[in-house]
Amino acid sequence: MAVPEGLSTTPFAPRYADRVEEWIEVYGNAVPLAIGDPAEEYEAVRTAVGASEYSMLYKWHVEGEQAVATVDAAFSRSVSGLGAGRIAYGVVVDADGMMLDDVTVAVLAPGHVVVTGGNPTTQQALAAHAPAGTTVTERRDEYAVLTLQGPRSRAVLRRLTHADVSNEAFPYYTFLQDTLVAGIPAQVSRLGFTAELGYEIQVGRKHALELWDAVLEAGADLGIRAFGALALLTCRTEAGMIMGELEYDHTVTPFECRMGWALDFDKGPFQGRDALLAKKDRVTGRVVSVVVEAAPEAAEGARLELDGRDVGYVTMAVPSPVLDGATLGLARVHRDAVKSGTALTAVAADGSTASATVRPTPVYDPERARVRA
Repeated sequence: MAVPEGLSTTPFAPRYADRVEEWIEVYGNAVPLAIGDPAEEYEAVRTAVGASEYSMLYKWHVEGEQAVATVDAAFSRSVSGLGAGRIAYGVVVDADGMMLDDVTVAVLAPGHVVVTGGNPTTQQALAAHAPAGTTVTERRDEYAVLTLQGPRSRAVLRRLTHADVSNEAFPYYTFLQDTLVAGIPAQVSRLGFTAELGYEIQVGRKHALELWDAVLEAGADLGIRAFGALALLTCRTEAGMIMGELEYDHTVTPFECRMGWALDFDKGPFQGRDALLAKKDRVTGRVVSVVVEAAPEAAEGARLELDGRDVGYVTMAVPSPVLDGATLGLARVHRDAVKSGTALTAVAADGSTASATVRPTPVYDPERARVRA
């Protein structure tokens, strides 16, 4: 199927576009909903290894003598205290403490910090704190990013690089700079959006197809499969990982969308800090997992009622293999409905109703042991 008019083509698309039956839009880019059988793609991520396009996220390069201080002023966690090669995951909020973006931050050098996220407003927040001589530039079009996700992802990576990628040398939420992967200069980060062991390999855009071919060849006997958005979204829903404009928007604080842990109030001032401190004890809701006794199409977007009172809605719903195919959703609910086991009623757009039950979040690997293995 041709890429929809008005959307950009991602760097790896030439390798799979002719197999795609449906595209979705992600930050102006056409992304495949699936490349083959979505069930097989999901299974590869959970039991072997999957490879997927991940070039769509914005990459703001903050450069200059005050680069670290600039990001520290906008970001919820300490950048000046970030160790060499570490990645910090946190949030950017506005002056009132309301969510703008969830982002990762990596310090490449004392005068060069990269912030990766999904909301263009983040660039405005960074620029507002950048003094003269410090620049904020969005550079995602210069790079191709391939994510490897699954328990065999390290085995594939080992075949492509001489770098030490053992768990001890390359732990979760760290990155390697100036590393050769399949002979291509790359930055490799250990993270992901699936709750599995995973890596993101970033190379210059001109090397995209060369990297794709090398990765798929290296993982051929390990069960590697290219995967699309449907498998990724199923994994992330089971993992309880949030997405902007779904589990959060500009109407909530980090406390409501499971990101309160990422607020480092001890680091000193940052945008929205005082407002967040004032709102800390006035949290009205929470993102939770819910199992709905209805098809995913009916559950997604459904209102949730508790004893006849509207208490929230389902943000995304998928058939969950972890729950033997039951419909699993993430939902934004009032604080009265956050307790696991709470019985709710889901009201679909057509007025039909179904039983729903709050479940512990996440339903998959709650200890996050697999990503650290």
